Amino acid sequence: MTDKTIAFIGTGNMSYAIIGGMIKSGFDPKSIIATNRNAEKLAKVAEQLAVNTTQDNLKAVAEADVIVLSVKPQMMEGLCQSFQQSGVDLSDKLFISVAAGITIARLREMLGQNVKMVRCMPNTPSLLGRGVSGLYGDGITEEEKHYVEQVFSSTGIALWLDAEEKINDVIAVTGSSPAYFFLFMEAIEEKAISLGFTPAQARQLVQQTALGAAEMTCDQADISISQLRANVTSKGGTTHAAVEHLKSQHLHKTVADAMDACIARALEMEKEI
Repeated sequence: MTDKTIAFIGTGNMSYAIIGGMIKSGFDPKSIIATNRNAEKLAKVAEQLAVNTTQDNLKAVAEADVIVLSVKPQMMEGLCQSFQQSGVDLSDKLFISVAAGITIARLREMLGQNVKMVRCMPNTPSLLGRGVSGLYGDGITEEEKHYVEQVFSSTGIALWLDAEEKINDVIAVTGSSPAYFFLFMEAIEEKAISLGFTPAQARQLVQQTALGAAEMTCDQADISISQLRANVTSKGGTTHAAVEHLKSQHLHKTVADAMDACIARALEMEKEI
């Protein structure tokens, strides 16, 4: 499918990251169409990525073989209805949705056709090429599956799921979880400032420590994360005191409950949209 044309409907930060990754991994910019209602943003995309751009979504859909729906969930129904009403034949086109809370069945209902569909849940580290994208497809060929995997592997790791409901689990595990880490870093940063470090110093100390810890999990992947934690936690020492306090505050349960809340909200959204 390397000769296929792909259109990104709604080129925000995530689509920009995906397009940039695709080009770096060898996709032809001429095979990519980017749309956005904002002419200034489109001009930036055209200048920096050299892809085709248009403010006309229907034109992009008509020309593309693969369509990435990258708009806010509350905008999806109106967008899909405009495609349905346009008269453009959608039957041979592959649709990819990166919207949370909208099932394949609901997307097909919005489009008015039983189109080939992939749901994808990427995360914000995709902007740095270190993302994770959970994928679930329905009605697609092996060739199309391979193409989609190539697209999203260009921004990090692409993982195929065996059931659509696992998309909500991916949201909790990778889609929303950068915010969990940021919150923990924010708490350390705030405490560092209260201890007398300047905001700039606190930021530098926290981000470097977080980066180092994350890289250790990659460089020492043969060692479990729990063991890596134990390796820096001498019994009776300062780290041990801090870790035991976190355990006494039920950190593991708090995190698990937070992830369950994330999944519950995703299920609520499926009923709302």
